[in-house]
Order: sequence, then C-alpha cells, then structure tokens
Amino acid sequence: MSRKLLRFIVGLIFMSAVFPLEAQNVLIKMGTLAPEGTAWHDILLQMKEDWRKISAGRVTLRIYPSGVLGDEPTMIRRMRIRQLDGVAITGNGLSRIEPAVSALMIPMMLDSYEELDYVRDRLAPRLEQMVEERGFKILNWGDAGWVYFFTKKPASSLDEIRKMKLLTSAGDPKTEELYKDLGFQVVPLAYTEVLTALQTGMVEAVQGPPLYAMVEQWFGPANNMIDVKWSPLIAATVLRKDSWEKIPADLREPMLEAARVAGRRLLSEIRGLNDDAISAMQKRGLNVIQVDEAQLARWRSEADKVYPELRGRYVPADLFDEVQRLRDEFRQKAQPPSR
Repeated sequence: MSRKLLRFIVGLIFMSAVFPLEAQNVLIKMGTLAPEGTAWHDILLQMKEDWRKISAGRVTLRIYPSGVLGDEPTMIRRMRIRQLDGVAITGNGLSRIEPAVSALMIPMMLDSYEELDYVRDRLAPRLEQMVEERGFKILNWGDAGWVYFFTKKPASSLDEIRKMKLLTSAGDPKTEELYKDLGFQVVPLAYTEVLTALQTGMVEAVQGPPLYAMVEQWFGPANNMIDVKWSPLIAATVLRKDSWEKIPADLREPMLEAARVAGRRLLSEIRGLNDDAISAMQKRGLNVIQVDEAQLARWRSEADKVYPELRGRYVPADLFDEVQRLRDEFRQKAQPPSR
C-alpha cells in the first residue's frame, strides 16, 4: 500500500470519528420582545446557562431580546421560514400559531391568578398537543401579567374607550374585526411602535400589563390606567419541532425540565413585579382610576354580551365552555362550606 493511500485512509477514519461529535453541537436561535435587564430576559439567560451545563456545551441558546428581530408576528414568520428556531412570546403571539390558546385570555372571564393556574394546568396538555400538531413545541408557560387599559384621557368605562383610537396588534385581522364589531375604533400597529403612536396621537388607548407599560414608558403619554383586570396575558417559550428534534434525544428531557423550572420561577417573579410597577408608575405621575362595584358590574355585563361573539369565532366553542366550567368548578371549591 502506498504511503499516499495510507494517509488518505487514516484521514477518512479521523474525519468519521470527529464529524459525528461536531454534528451534535446545536445552535438554537431565539427571539423575544422582552427588553434586556427585565425578569423575562433574565429567565431566558438562566435557561441558556442551564442548557449549557446539561448538554456540556453541546447546545447553545442564542437570545435576541428587545424585539431586534421584529414584533411577535414577524418573529413567528421568521420561525416558519426557518430563520429562527424559537420565541419567548405572549399569548397574543402564540394564538397566531394555535388560535385555541385564546381560551386562556377571554376578557373578564377570570378574576385571579389562582383561577388562571387552575384552568391552565388542566388545559395545558391539550393545548400543547394542538401546538405540537402545528409543528411547534411549548417548552414552558408563563405570564406577562393582567391586561389593563392605559389611556391618554381619563376614562372609567368601555363606552369612553370606544370613543378613543385603540391600538390592536398588527397582523391579527380576526381580532381587529372583532373589536370593530364591538364598537371600538381600532388602529392596527406593531407593539414596538406603541410609544411613538401615543406620542403623536395616532392612538389614544392601549392595552397591556403594567410592567411592560413601565419598561416601554407607555405611561408617560398614556398616564391613566383603569383599575380593571381586563384579561390575563399569558406567555410561553416555543421552539419549532424540527429544531427541538435536532437536540440529542438523551438531552431533551432534562432540558425540557430546566425550561419548565425557569417558567415556574418566572411566574411568581412577574406577578410581584407587575404590582410593584403600578406603585412605581404612580410615583411618576400615573393616574390609577378606581371603579366601584356598580361600575365593575357594568364591565362584567359588557363582557357577557360579547361572549356569544367570542365563542366559536375567536375561541373554539368547546374550549370556551371548558374554561367556564373549570372556572366555576374552582369557585365552587374555593367557597367556604355553609354552616
């Protein structure tokens, strides 16, 4: 055997030994609107470090924060064309992957985080399966907080908000149509444009969680917040299923558990931070408009009127009914026994 041929054979053996190891190195690119330095971003950084340790460096999570890759609809499009592996998004974005997720965000349906946890824990397996059938995998669930209305002019009722230009998320024609049918003057825009739109008067009202309103400075131009929990804004961390399956099979279970631990840690942290954000914004000029029991009852009545429009059109009818059933079940269990 010639020396040249021997070197060629040795080289092939060396390449076959090395390349399978290199092929196991996986880069996961993940986008989020969460600004750097916030609890949402910090949890992703913790997940990144956990994955690095679990995989001994074979899996790298690269995070693109602060909406640098676009708003949630844009990031979802990037996932679909395989420019992005995953996103940490709110329920508004997740509902573009699987509309049934909207069942957890029905206006005025739930009153507390305890009710949300009870309902979500029981619906999660079904919703995760539905998302998986769309080609995506939910790594964890989270919260962005309760959605409140922030307005440029003081308001305390839905009728007053209907007189204002209300921002709705761009790229969501179903929600835009629904809000129009309910009498709102909607202006579809990316949530990355909220502050500019408020400052220029393009919009006069916006919905969102207090912590996000504080971080993004909405409460400057929209310095009135109606103290009514309109709906919970859920969140989730999602990967394309094919990206998840690139991760070596022996690592998936411990990495999924690390992601779920991070999600649970974020839940308790975000809930406290949203309460703190309201107090912090009040010190900087936010006007929190309180509503009495009679006004709150009118809000509930308005929500009840739109449920027939929501059920079957915005939320699958069977899931809408199941959320109501679980909510009522929780409330019945929570009631003190009669004497």
